[in-house]
Amino acid sequence: MEILIKVLQLILSLSILVIFHEFGHFVTAKIFKTRVEKFYLFFNPGFSIFRIKGKETEYGMGWLPLGGYVKIAGMMDESMDKEQMKQPPKPYEFRSKAAWKRLIIMLGGVTVNIILAALIYVVMLSVWGEEYLPSSEVKYGVTVDSLAYEMGLRDGDKILTVDGKKVKNFNEIPSRIILNEADKVEVLRDGKRKEINIPDGFLEKIVQQQNPSFISIRFPYEVAKFVKDSPAKKAGLQKGDKLLAMNGEEMQYFHEYVNKIPQHKNEEITLTVLRDTDTLTYDVYVPESGKIGVYNKNPKQYFDFAEKNYGLFAAIPAGIKKAYEGIGSYLKQLKLIFSPDVKAYKSVGGFITIGDIFPASWNWEAFWSLTAFLSIMLAILNILPIPALDGGHVMFLLYEIVSGRPPGEKFMEYSQIAGMLILLSILVLANGNDIMRLLE
Repeated sequence: MEILIKVLQLILSLSILVIFHEFGHFVTAKIFKTRVEKFYLFFNPGFSIFRIKGKETEYGMGWLPLGGYVKIAGMMDESMDKEQMKQPPKPYEFRSKAAWKRLIIMLGGVTVNIILAALIYVVMLSVWGEEYLPSSEVKYGVTVDSLAYEMGLRDGDKILTVDGKKVKNFNEIPSRIILNEADKVEVLRDGKRKEINIPDGFLEKIVQQQNPSFISIRFPYEVAKFVKDSPAKKAGLQKGDKLLAMNGEEMQYFHEYVNKIPQHKNEEITLTVLRDTDTLTYDVYVPESGKIGVYNKNPKQYFDFAEKNYGLFAAIPAGIKKAYEGIGSYLKQLKLIFSPDVKAYKSVGGFITIGDIFPASWNWEAFWSLTAFLSIMLAILNILPIPALDGGHVMFLLYEIVSGRPPGEKFMEYSQIAGMLILLSILVLANGNDIMRLLE
């Protein structure tokens, strides 16, 4: 069921983005009285799921969910309609329009995707507001995985700065380290400030691990509720108990128990808890699952989260700013892909990776946030100067505007084929990485 929910969210999100992207081309073409012959959600090699014929345009839905398209009359695109291009240009065709008009038509899709992302953020901020954990509120410090430990961080460190700059939102610290290719982190450890130089090769390892949570917040372990037939409840633990130690070893924090309890499968452990003012001990049997059936308090109950609510007018500039920051963030991610030091291309993912970022249960706030991010991603990828993408057409149109003459038809034909081969190679690489990770 979880996989189905992820797949449905992915399909719905991509459908929204494709429709709006192609609508951007469609409406700009109509503004300049350019005929659009087809408007399709998904591709339709061989047959369509459905199609409706309008006055000039055929609207339909294909069966191959790899995108969508509008077929603009008189344009060399992925349809490779060479027969139409052999005919004399007609006034309503793309090739008959001025170069600047064709440029606007080609930029229509990515422009609408950026506008859509900003609109989604505006609505989200006005409906749900904004909530984040201030870095100053991480009072118990952080907990680190093996790679962060190798970097030099330790459990309990309080991160003060990244490359000398304070980070207001704690959740942005991992991305600041990765995307800005940070050189150093300053922490407070045992009451003393300490500067940690990030070792060479660390960013490559983090990117390859694909774990943005190489650092996370540390918090206590307090019983909130029990699962059915909980071994801990059977042993005598009660709601509100604060765990202090296991087998006589002092352990104050939730992650310590998560890591150590599974090491005692099919064994009995002794837990020390604080109940009101009493310190009590209980012997708890750990089953084969390695879990004792206890839910911790929601981490939000341990910290003061910052909240900001927006009226509609205040949400407009904030949403635009959020979209702008999203563009900058994704451009930095692209830079990492081409970095010879980081080698992020090895972690590029396909549809499985994209689908996996959606939550396992339907959450509209998370859905729209991810859709806005994917809208920005789609816009940026489409504007890359690769033939067969919008950016390839834009590149050739800019050449035409500067030189005063368009590229030759044969050149355009061959470049379109080359572009499709490049895109196919990227598709194979991305989804091949997904398959390799599943096999591992």
